Amino acid sequence: MSVITTIEQLEQIYGAFDEIGEASTAKVADRITPSYRRLIEVSPFVALATSGPEGLDCSPRGDVAGFVRIHNERTLMMPDRRGNNRVDSLRNIVRDPRIALLFLIPGAGTTLRINGAAQLSVDPELLASFKVEGKAPRSVIVMTVGEIYFQCARAIVRSELWNPDRRIDPATLPTPGQILAEMSESRVGGAEYDRIWPERARQTLW
Repeated sequence: MSVITTIEQLEQIYGAFDEIGEASTAKVADRITPSYRRLIEVSPFVALATSGPEGLDCSPRGDVAGFVRIHNERTLMMPDRRGNNRVDSLRNIVRDPRIALLFLIPGAGTTLRINGAAQLSVDPELLASFKVEGKAPRSVIVMTVGEIYFQCARAIVRSELWNPDRRIDPATLPTPGQILAEMSESRVGGAEYDRIWPERARQTLW
């Protein structure tokens, strides 16, 4: 296997940073522009990347479109809704504020990337402002934007991500209950887990 071990080797293949086309650099901003505001407002899904002593973590976050609140042109706020309670991302943010977001917009090829720093707020008024069905998040991720830019549509086009004809039949995939049973020697999971999960999820969504 031939492995790239230096920046010089990398640049021989891909070119130097100062050789990148203007369209790849002109799109980068240090604040939320009107166009980028619109992309954030219509996105119901974001991948959240963090870093900590144990390594990297990437977590899916989804909610009603616009759930990532634009506080001002340099600040975003995202509620931490109910999940598996591992709090991997939150542990990382407490120890290392670096954070990255990748927004997806159903039906659109354009994605949006944001890099910056974050902290966790438990301000009672802020938590209350994110209530859904009377339930507030336990914390809110407050992000300071370092850089923000759109990503071209090639990855979405190549993957045909939004093409309904390319959807995978869930019946052909292992279920969460099956995976848990396999990983735990059947101590947890199984058919009963799959049976009750939809209703449990509905009752604990927020």
